Amino acid sequence: MKSTRCFVGVDVSKADLEIGVLPESRAWKVSNDGSGIQQLIDNLVTLSPSVIVIEATGGYETLVASSLAMAQLPVVVINPRHVRSFAKAIGILAKTDRIDCLVLAQYGKSVNPEPRPLKDEQAQELTAMLGRRKQLVEMLTMEKNRIDKATNGVLEYIHAHIFWLESQLQEVDKDLHDSIKNSPVWREKDKIIRSVPGAGPVLSVTLISELPELGILNRRQIAALVGVAPLNCDSGKHKGYRRVWGGRSLIRSILYMATLSAVRYNPVIRSFYKRLIAAGKKAKVSLTACMRKLLTIINSMVRNGSFWDQNYFLETQKIN
Repeated sequence: MKSTRCFVGVDVSKADLEIGVLPESRAWKVSNDGSGIQQLIDNLVTLSPSVIVIEATGGYETLVASSLAMAQLPVVVINPRHVRSFAKAIGILAKTDRIDCLVLAQYGKSVNPEPRPLKDEQAQELTAMLGRRKQLVEMLTMEKNRIDKATNGVLEYIHAHIFWLESQLQEVDKDLHDSIKNSPVWREKDKIIRSVPGAGPVLSVTLISELPELGILNRRQIAALVGVAPLNCDSGKHKGYRRVWGGRSLIRSILYMATLSAVRYNPVIRSFYKRLIAAGKKAKVSLTACMRKLLTIINSMVRNGSFWDQNYFLETQKIN
């Protein structure tokens, strides 16, 4: 007799993990630390779930998700917005830890999300450094904006802080570069990405750390995952503008800056951009399309292990 399929949802907080299991509608709690996670793994190995759904919770989910993946369990980390929309769609408006974990399990049962590669320890460290780099850049921008309105007495402190922030930024950039250089797998991927005109070190580090699915998914899937795929906004006779939204905002912001450079220095992206503008597309729409094209080109190159070939991509563009 065929056994009943089991679906698990894990609601994560800083201190605890609330686990829900379907079809039994059973829930229990363990601590969000090494001993609690090991207890969870022992229980889940016995259950042999079809999928374990975890909601992204500002980094608190990293330890449990990585541990479950290392134990060869089918874990998926889901965007919280998707889960909340799903809960409303099935009429669940209340919100408690027990309700949330069972909603996550129901999401796994109904949607059946496909497990994707999770970041390893090095990639998590890379992500942390990348986050710190973003903070330093934001602080530098704020301090520089204060210069014009600062009095002479305060100006000295602002310049001293800017000097310190710039030195910190240089150190973080060096650590990011060294992390890529010291990993054979990352080093090869970095070379492939940076062979594309317009794709610099910041984009390369961002894609390596924040997009482990790069080179695994197809062009439509990778564009939707990052949030650069146009989504319909139609209803009845109304045909609305196609819009991009959702996805991974950090990647999208870095990809946007790289695309601005690619429009100037990458002949394939420049040609594509000019063609869209000539067809009457707005500049912002054209740039978004170029972001998607740049991402899908890099995705194809990483999947095939090939370096930039200008003539190939120009010919492909003519065919398309």
